Amino acid sequence: MGPTQDDLFLNRLKKLFPQGHVLSKAGDLFPYALDAALNRCWPGAVIFPRTTEDVVRAVSLAREFRVPYVVRGAGTNLCGGTLLPAQGLVIHVSRLNKILSIDKDQRRAWVEPGVVNLHLHQALAPLGLFYAPDPASQKACTIGGNVGTNAGGPHCLKYGVTSHHVTGLEFVRPNGTLARVSIDDGGFDWPGFMVGSEGTLGIATKIELNLLVQPPDVQTFLVAFPTMEAAAQTVTEIIAAGIVPATLEVMDGLTVRAVEAFVKAGYPTEAESVLLIEVDGVPERTHAEGERVRVICDKNGGMDFRRARDEAEREKLWEGRRGAYAAMARLAPNVWVEDGVVPRTRLPEALRRVRAIADRSGLRMGLIAHAGDGNLHPNIIFDERNTKETDLVRAAGQEMLRVCVDLGGSISGEHGIGREKREAMRWLFPAPTLNLFSLIKFSLDPENLCNPDKMIPTVAADLPQTLPFLLPEGHTMIRDVPHLQSLLRGCDLKRCPVFIRGTGSRGFPVPLGSRVIETTGLNRVLEYDQANLTLTAEAGATVSSVRALLRSHGHFLHVSGEGTLGGYWSTHARGEGSLTGQVLGLKAVLANGDLVTFGGKVMKNVAGYDVTKLFAGAWGSLGVVVEMTWRVHSVPLTEGLSIVPVVPDFCGLPSADLHREMKRVFDPNNLLNPTLFDGCL
Repeated sequence: MGPTQDDLFLNRLKKLFPQGHVLSKAGDLFPYALDAALNRCWPGAVIFPRTTEDVVRAVSLAREFRVPYVVRGAGTNLCGGTLLPAQGLVIHVSRLNKILSIDKDQRRAWVEPGVVNLHLHQALAPLGLFYAPDPASQKACTIGGNVGTNAGGPHCLKYGVTSHHVTGLEFVRPNGTLARVSIDDGGFDWPGFMVGSEGTLGIATKIELNLLVQPPDVQTFLVAFPTMEAAAQTVTEIIAAGIVPATLEVMDGLTVRAVEAFVKAGYPTEAESVLLIEVDGVPERTHAEGERVRVICDKNGGMDFRRARDEAEREKLWEGRRGAYAAMARLAPNVWVEDGVVPRTRLPEALRRVRAIADRSGLRMGLIAHAGDGNLHPNIIFDERNTKETDLVRAAGQEMLRVCVDLGGSISGEHGIGREKREAMRWLFPAPTLNLFSLIKFSLDPENLCNPDKMIPTVAADLPQTLPFLLPEGHTMIRDVPHLQSLLRGCDLKRCPVFIRGTGSRGFPVPLGSRVIETTGLNRVLEYDQANLTLTAEAGATVSSVRALLRSHGHFLHVSGEGTLGGYWSTHARGEGSLTGQVLGLKAVLANGDLVTFGGKVMKNVAGYDVTKLFAGAWGSLGVVVEMTWRVHSVPLTEGLSIVPVVPDFCGLPSADLHREMKRVFDPNNLLNPTLFDGCL
């Protein structure tokens, strides 16, 4: 009997890479058969590339032999996101671990994906800079893994999650070619879109990051509360008071006692909850905000209000918070960590309902929350050798996530979807959206080899169309979303191109005699949630009208310039760094009339591909944005002037091939704003 395909693949792999760079023995493969979730799946081989060219060779060989593969960093993933079908290839990037450059003046750095998050922080500190995302696992987790799951962390309340700080990527595509994308390129926001795609669309080999200047003063406080709900209510009131702390972290009594026994950080073990608060900025501001925070804590029953006296004490308090997972792991063989998110004001109710699920199931659970973002982490301790208990834990975890969705939130704020939560995606997204996710995956990875079978549940390929169809006249004002769907369906059936227009303030040239669909009739504010600092409006609403509404309530939109909301996002000027994190979700109608939904109404949400970012800079070429949810602020925009948007040359962009592929997914007949892609589809 001759060698099998697996044998041939392994032999070729060993010829491509030096000795010690390939693992294939069962004993060596065991650590790579699992991540921080419960599932196990043995790979066929593990390789340790040292260069981008090594990754290209590995991907090309895997494609030749049709071997599924996954990129892996520290293996801290909590949802089965780095597990493969049996005999797959693990591409381990631990040796791609160099900080390639740090530009102190431009405040950007290029790093390889295997750089440990904490090591980057340590390298930046002497330069007076820092990188904002700081997951609890930062001592181990890698920047590449953070990019894959759009990781957050305690300081993301003020400074944003990973996607807000990635400015460029070099990545190996599933077809074995190398791509480079940058926020400076124009066109679709490819770096923002790739962040959070969980390694299903390519393997990042170099990452450009935005850096921040260290604040001159930091004040850290620890406050005890009689209940988790009291601590959560305090968080809501702090934000409502116009204070924007760097962090607002809540832990319940079980977690506090476990942490104190493990770390001895000085946490009050008699408390049923503690709130860790940090404010930063100039000393006058931090001291004033600290006093205001103290008053709010006292009002809600806060006790034992402490301020870290020096850096050593501050670090000890943070060591306790970051050590919570390890502390809980001392209480039982396993810890199941869920990751749900709700609007901030719904956090007390979410905590009550999650606690009731654990109590009803007879499970021991600690609770941690990035409370300022509404992101909660139930930590259930158990023994996976007890299959009945393990089944209870899995079922309880799903029920907890359902609570988050029912309260207007999401099934993941920062850990990702992976295998564990794939079916729960149906709770968030309608079939047309899930189908679009599948089409995106198929377009970039038609053989489904790049981290296959993650994130996206199976959906029907052909979805029924029940709407009538209309054809727009020379110039048609949209009355409502069904009207728009009917018009676009008519254009799709008759193959007639159409141009999308708001107020016309962005300078997009529309040829004379063209069919034009105008969106300014979709101009209502649908929801202004002052407590959670979000605003949902139709895309034809003008920036000036929304700005005036917010100002009357002491709130602000962090955008400059005029035009419609939809037009502003669609022509997203790359020079405005503040704009990246302002849109939390949107709805759009595609060229075939399908209504699709992305994102949500919470600050942290990593469920599904971040297609919202693709629409930034698309100039109406992917679909017609009809509704948007914006982040609202209690302080005005302080950044520089907006860069005047310029219609990009989509055919001449450095990433033109990627743009063409996405255009074909969303609008295969080039019917929407067709001149943008004339001659290159």
